Amino acid sequence: MTPHIEAKKGDIAKTVLMPGDPLRAEFIANKYLQNVKQVNSIRNMLMFTGEYKGKEISICGSGMGMPSIGIYSYELFKFYDVDNIIRVGSSGAYSKELKLYDIVIATEAYTDSTSFSELVTGTASNLSYPSHHINEALVASAARENIDIHQARVHSSDVFYASRALEDTISITKAKCVEMEAAALFVNAKATGKHAGCILTISDHLLTGEETTPQERQSAFDDMIKVALEASITL
Repeated sequence: MTPHIEAKKGDIAKTVLMPGDPLRAEFIANKYLQNVKQVNSIRNMLMFTGEYKGKEISICGSGMGMPSIGIYSYELFKFYDVDNIIRVGSSGAYSKELKLYDIVIATEAYTDSTSFSELVTGTASNLSYPSHHINEALVASAARENIDIHQARVHSSDVFYASRALEDTISITKAKCVEMEAAALFVNAKATGKHAGCILTISDHLLTGEETTPQERQSAFDDMIKVALEASITL
């Protein structure tokens, strides 16, 4: 046990899908997995383990922002012997190339601050990267399922409400969409010698003002989940 996870050693699978919302974790586990058991409820950060097509998979909430996913992903990698974490989340579009419900696989993550990278790895960098073989598995899974995907840099923002002009943020980050967790996950994977990836569904558009509802963000991202689960059974 850790201060944040009550699961016993062996309760969590080698491969974890990690949505931000713990209720989304519960929804995914109950909809897609067999023989599901809940393995964590501390701070209501729900985590579940079950089977998908015969392979043990865990679905673990991460909470919002890099500090939160930083805690949970590090503890899963370091203390629960997790090998692979795939973030499955929502994202806001920075580009007119992207539409609501489009799926993006992160090729790299840009952060506003180098602090997380410097404190965890000793090297200051605005950019962090997913594991190549996890991205390959995600791309291959999408192809098998005939699901269109985009591959792009994402902006892992340090803040949700910012005063900087959107066009300036897009120019600085050179990202196609924004979320708040991937960079910390990638840094922790590098620091622990483990593997991480990130697949996102566009839930709102920063340029057009379009957005999905909270209910849709919890339950309507089927294609993204299917791609992540099918990739997971190949890892």
